[in-house]
Amino acid sequence: MSLKLYYWDGLQGRGEFVRLALEEAGADYVEVARGKPSKGLGTDAMLTVMDSPDEPYPPFAPPFLKDGDLVISQTANILFYLGPRLNLAPEPESLRYVANGLQLTIADVVTEAHDTHHPLASGLYYEDQKDAAKVRAHDFLDHRLPKFMSYFERVLARNPAGDSFLAGDTLTYVDLSMFQLIDGLLYAFPRALKRFGEHYPRLAALRDMVIARPNIAAYLQSNRRIAHNEACIFRHYPELDKAAT
Repeated sequence: MSLKLYYWDGLQGRGEFVRLALEEAGADYVEVARGKPSKGLGTDAMLTVMDSPDEPYPPFAPPFLKDGDLVISQTANILFYLGPRLNLAPEPESLRYVANGLQLTIADVVTEAHDTHHPLASGLYYEDQKDAAKVRAHDFLDHRLPKFMSYFERVLARNPAGDSFLAGDTLTYVDLSMFQLIDGLLYAFPRALKRFGEHYPRLAALRDMVIARPNIAAYLQSNRRIAHNEACIFRHYPELDKAAT
């Protein structure tokens, strides 16, 4: 039975972190919201699961995954579940909790990146909060992002198994998620992160390594990979970007 991934059509968003793991593993999965209603798919099919009175623990929001009758929500939780099943979890088992902690920290960065363009309210248009967004974005670039990226660079440097991977000595879903985080940030803030590789050489090398993996390379060149856009988490608004330091 195929895994079913539920996320908004037309967006990378938080669903992309799950997609990358599924694509790297060559997993059999269906992107429900991107399918045809005539085949029981589409956005309405996703909303039906969320609103179903027959689902005792409905997901609050996408992404969520169905594996048979099991419904799993929240990106980090989905990846914690999929990791061992897709051979993308570290060994020994104790490192799986390290990986989960790193994934949750990535989720923190994603939230802060989103809030650079929606600092006041998610329900307001960006145009209604541009002044506040500029203040928030520059604080993020000057203070918060260096703190996060320095932490992840330090994790790579201190990995007892070497600095190629974030947790253990083989590729895990966290490495794929780190690629996605960096890729999104480079899209959103190309000027500010122009010297990313100089400041964070291990993270830059990890990104290059993930891009070169055959399944990921094929995915990135396919029509399954949705382009970054200004309706998503990582948005490029030139007025929020700033010159590299």
